[in-house]
Amino acid sequence: MNKAGIKIENLHLSFGDTEVLKGVNLDIQPGEFFAFLGPSGSGKSTLLRAIAGFGPTPKGRILIGDRDVVGLDPWKRNVGMVFQSYALYPHMSVRDNVGFPLKSAGLPKAEVDAKVNEAAHVLKLNDYLDRRPKDLSGGQRQRVAIGRSIVRDPTAFLFDEPLSNLDAALRIEMRYEIAKLHQTLQSTMIYVTHDQVEAMTLADRIVVLDFGKIAQVGSPRELYERPANLFVAQFIGSPRMNVFPSTLVKGIMLPENATEVGVRPEHIELVNPGTGLIDGTVDVLEYLGADTFVILNCEDAGQITVRVSGNSTLRPGDSVGLHISNDLLHAFNSDGLAIN
Repeated sequence: MNKAGIKIENLHLSFGDTEVLKGVNLDIQPGEFFAFLGPSGSGKSTLLRAIAGFGPTPKGRILIGDRDVVGLDPWKRNVGMVFQSYALYPHMSVRDNVGFPLKSAGLPKAEVDAKVNEAAHVLKLNDYLDRRPKDLSGGQRQRVAIGRSIVRDPTAFLFDEPLSNLDAALRIEMRYEIAKLHQTLQSTMIYVTHDQVEAMTLADRIVVLDFGKIAQVGSPRELYERPANLFVAQFIGSPRMNVFPSTLVKGIMLPENATEVGVRPEHIELVNPGTGLIDGTVDVLEYLGADTFVILNCEDAGQITVRVSGNSTLRPGDSVGLHISNDLLHAFNSDGLAIN
């Protein structure tokens, strides 16, 4: 399988007077599964489309392999794009949908058939080749769309929120399918999502984007355990990191310039009132089976969420103390940057 690294250098892109990409620099390795993660309006889909060649021409460089593709037509970049909408031809069979790019390129029928059969085998579509899209589930249609990219043997696959149209069960199934596909093909893959679970479970590395700028790049573990700033700290993790003023922390040495501290819900131990760092009152309990999320009213510290065992006997109105180990606290300065 063909594959290439992708390097983005000082990329700027505007729509009218609005700058949506503000000097992005990234170095994606050949064969890497790389995720673009961020909320709506962060620029993640715009960045992906710039790599694919859709939309306005950006300023800066986009190297696919050793070739700068800025200004090139999309079909000359040899990347496979998988869209949020499947964009399948309803009147064509699965076989014809998958083989359409090759047939359009004028390849001999025998070669088209061989490549279609190979893609169908990888994606477990052999039994559906003679069906039409209306006869398939959402997950099967997405696999057909992926198959249409595979047959072109692209240097990289670009996924633009491919699972957002699926229900929860199918999203889990397709996450597994895409992970296995990457293991099989070992191709460079870029995956855009606003869903941190998708990014954390699929990607080798993630870039978190915040209004067109890079907030942090790293492995899922690095982003979770060592967030570079408050934005990443609270965007990564579910429930999100608790944050409260550093002035409420007594008996723990903090950096002098720390203005806020953060702690993950699973890193808080509930103890007797008056024996922890701060006290709180149980407000709401969210039972999820193996876990229960305890949402506490902690007065000056605000609302704090704690992850406890699902067999917890706590009730709304109970008073508790919160014990937090020093090494599990994250400190941030007045600019929202992490203090190591």
